[in-house]
Amino acid sequence: MQNKTIKIHPINNLRNAVTPSHKMEEECGVFAMYDTKQIDNVAYAAYCGLFALQHRGQESAGITIANFGHLETIKGMGLVNEVFNVDELAHKMGNAAIGHVRYSTTGSSNLVNAQPLFAQSVMGAIALAHNGNLVNANQLRHELEMDGAIFQTSSDSEVILNLLAKRAKLGLEKAISDTCTTIRGAFALVMMIGNKLIAVRDPLGIRPLCLGKIRGTETHVLASESCALDIVGADLVRDIEPGELLIIDETGFKSFKYAPTNERASCSFEYIYFSRPDSILDGLDVYHVRESAGRYLAHQKPVEADVVVGVPDSGIVAAIGYSEESGIQYSMGLVRSKYMGRSFILPSQSLREQAVKLKLNPMRKVIAGKRVILVDDSLVRGTTAKKLIKLLREAGATEVHFRLASPMVKSECYFGVDISSKEELIASRMSVDEICREIGADSLDFLSISNQRKILGGEQFCEGCFTATYPIKDIENHQEDKC
Repeated sequence: MQNKTIKIHPINNLRNAVTPSHKMEEECGVFAMYDTKQIDNVAYAAYCGLFALQHRGQESAGITIANFGHLETIKGMGLVNEVFNVDELAHKMGNAAIGHVRYSTTGSSNLVNAQPLFAQSVMGAIALAHNGNLVNANQLRHELEMDGAIFQTSSDSEVILNLLAKRAKLGLEKAISDTCTTIRGAFALVMMIGNKLIAVRDPLGIRPLCLGKIRGTETHVLASESCALDIVGADLVRDIEPGELLIIDETGFKSFKYAPTNERASCSFEYIYFSRPDSILDGLDVYHVRESAGRYLAHQKPVEADVVVGVPDSGIVAAIGYSEESGIQYSMGLVRSKYMGRSFILPSQSLREQAVKLKLNPMRKVIAGKRVILVDDSLVRGTTAKKLIKLLREAGATEVHFRLASPMVKSECYFGVDISSKEELIASRMSVDEICREIGADSLDFLSISNQRKILGGEQFCEGCFTATYPIKDIENHQEDKC
């Protein structure tokens, strides 16, 4: 019952040769589905779910298909539609599947770290997909290695896999709950163990995970975001609670809190940038949050202008909110190429500047002779903002006022977001006025922390990248690969 076939589909591409992103990058997305009977086109449904989560990771993708305990994994480097052959998936039979899309920091993107990960144990075959980052991975990895464990990847997700296997003799529930109280940090996990589907969320709920059910069936679905439920025809049932362990098998549902707590610290950047605007996370509509951020920005530092422009795609919803609240016309002033991926390393400054124009092109008829309010979701390193403002001026803008729908990003993230060092962040070393001069804007404003809390409805959110105050203490300073 624990047979496994792994099919690896390496993609010959240049994904390792990318420049550091000028946005913060999410690390991973997870998807799963389960029924007590065979699911029609289970592998293709998982493919569709991962396609909806593609924005959460573009380095690798993988699906494990479960046929009543027999596990088969297909994974490879690249985008979802590059890794999988749809015709091949259509012939895969099973009653369950888990899937994963991964983003990794530059230089650590390789096939061995692609998920789901697999191991054999006395509990049965284990397939695991993880979104997040552990803050005590170094310590745990060292202890496991000293105890004889062998690691095949550089991912902290394999630490979880080894802990589960080591505790397998305790029984499934005890093994999982003990493992999840040993690891610290951000984690949303989906696992197949034998013929059981397991979902776990970290005690603070830093990373999102939700449960759905396909209409007219007994098929249950788990996903990082509710938008992935929509694509497979599932209704959102609820979010997995912080500190919750959910087991789905032929006997039904079993759920309990392995880490009872009333504290929450969901990642505020999920609402600002990472999640799709058509998702609902922990009861909050992402579109409404971003639109509200724009409305608050319109009141914080009013300015006379002729047109509001959003930076595609993540700044558009906030720009619409700004426009509606201020009464200043919104127009599509920047057009984004749908076919331009992440920027590759280019040998000269002139070519790098040309690459920006390949991604975004200003609408001269909208921009020329106008005072422009340019709205984006956040400001990380500042280099892209500087180039965008230059583009608008070259297109004839007489003024460019830059507005950010998040507070100033000043500190690292340790919970699954790609900010490798504080020194990369322009707001960690410059004041608002200094940044304004550096990027060449006529004025600059960030959403205030107090207004962000009003929009989100309180302070039970992780704000570490804005305030350097983190919901978990004693964080290891390590550079392990995340998820």
